[in-house]
This record gives sequence, C-alpha cells and structure tokens, in this order.
Amino acid sequence: MKTETIASYGVTTEPLQACVNTVCEWMKSVGPTRTIICLNPHSVITAGHDSVFEDVLHDADILLPDGAGIVLASRMLGGTIRRRITGSDIFAAINATLNEQGGTSCFFLGSTPAVTKAIVNRMDRDYPHVRVAGTYSPPFRTEFTEEDDRAMLAAVNAMRPDILWVGMTQPKQEKWIHRNRHLICAKAAIAVGAVFDFYGGRIKRSPLVFQRLGLEWLPRLMREPRRLWRRNLNGFRFIFRILLEAIASHVRKSPQVRDPSGH
Repeated sequence: MKTETIASYGVTTEPLQACVNTVCEWMKSVGPTRTIICLNPHSVITAGHDSVFEDVLHDADILLPDGAGIVLASRMLGGTIRRRITGSDIFAAINATLNEQGGTSCFFLGSTPAVTKAIVNRMDRDYPHVRVAGTYSPPFRTEFTEEDDRAMLAAVNAMRPDILWVGMTQPKQEKWIHRNRHLICAKAAIAVGAVFDFYGGRIKRSPLVFQRLGLEWLPRLMREPRRLWRRNLNGFRFIFRILLEAIASHVRKSPQVRDPSGH
C-alpha cells in the first residue's frame, strides 16, 4: 500500500475502500496475522517516550490516518492525505463488505461482558452474514500478566476467527497484538479502542457535525475532562512537532544564496 511519512511513521494514503480490499485479500491468504492500527496525535506523542510502542507502530501492516491532526500534519508536510480513517470507519466498512461476501467470522476481545453482549446483538442485526465466533473480556489492569495473555489467546484461538477486533485502551491493545501476533490464530488483528463502547452503546459518539469538522474530540473532552485532558494536550504537542518538521524541511529545500565575493 502507498504510504507517506508523518513523524517517522508510514501512514497509508489509500482511501478507505482500498484498505478494506486489502483486508479482503488477507482473508484469502495463508501466513502470519496481519495488523491494522489507528495512528493519531496522541499515539505519536506516547510512542515518543515508549520505545516498545514505537516499534509496534513501525511494524503495523497498515497505519490508518485517524484524527484531524494527522490530516493537518499531512498538509503541513506537503502530503496527500485529505481524509481521516477512524476506527469506526474501518470497522463499519470491513463488516459491510464481508457481510456482502459471507463466509467470514470475527472475535471481539476487550471491554466488558455487557458491552460485548450488546455488540453481538447489534452485529446480528447489522451484519447477519458475518459470524461472531466469540467474545472475551480480559481483566482491567495497567499491564496484562502472562496468565492473562494465555487466557486471551486460548479464547481466541479456540474459535480461529478470520478477524480479531481488539478494543482496549491505547497503547495496551496495540502492544498486546504485537506481543502475541505470531501466536494469534486469525487472519487479521485490528485495534479499534473506543469503537467497542460506541458500537455497543455504552458511549455515544460525537455528533456528525463535530466529526466532519475534525472536532470529534471536543464533546468527549467536555464529558470526561479529567480522563481526556492529557490526551488532547498531546494533540497540540503533536502539531507543534510537525510545525518544526515543516519549517526544517522548508529550510533544507530553500536554495542557498551565494556570497557575491565567492566566499
């Protein structure tokens, strides 16, 4: 897939449907589990002081431009990305396409039993030809233990789904996928975070007008300021970093003025 570099990471420049088509090709192939991660300003800043997470982002098969900040960064750096692709976007588009094709299954790893039950019920209505092979809600911990990992892998691998949807917090969900990708029995593992809560109805997604304006974060920040203020502060840190990169790039490309004396 075509990519462009933003903050050292190769972000896909392909439209949503092209990403979905790639996932459909993965469904037909044999090999290690492929991964999709949503890149946003918060994840870039977080990876700046977390070398493991940095490696995770570099190793992803597809990095989606999730967040208005990534689109703005592309513009500032002379790139071509003009639309973001959120976790909700990729979730809906993949399921819609696989529902038309039929014959595929998925597994939901994350959130609470109540949320995953709501997800299963809604999937049955929205995408009846995508089989939900199972769900598993891991314990809420800052870091998973080896026993936690074994239990999650056992639950997933017993069902051997085509797609593993992982909905935890960032960067825990991405690290878990990366750490276990060679042990996961699934064609693709996709980290979608809050999509579980949105789709399961626990949290209402921001109104469409905010989504289109790239301000989806604003209503969420107003609802949960204590939990989300640091994440949104990272958005401003990210833009400042990109601004410095853009200035440095412009200086490097500017023609040097020769000294008339020849010196």
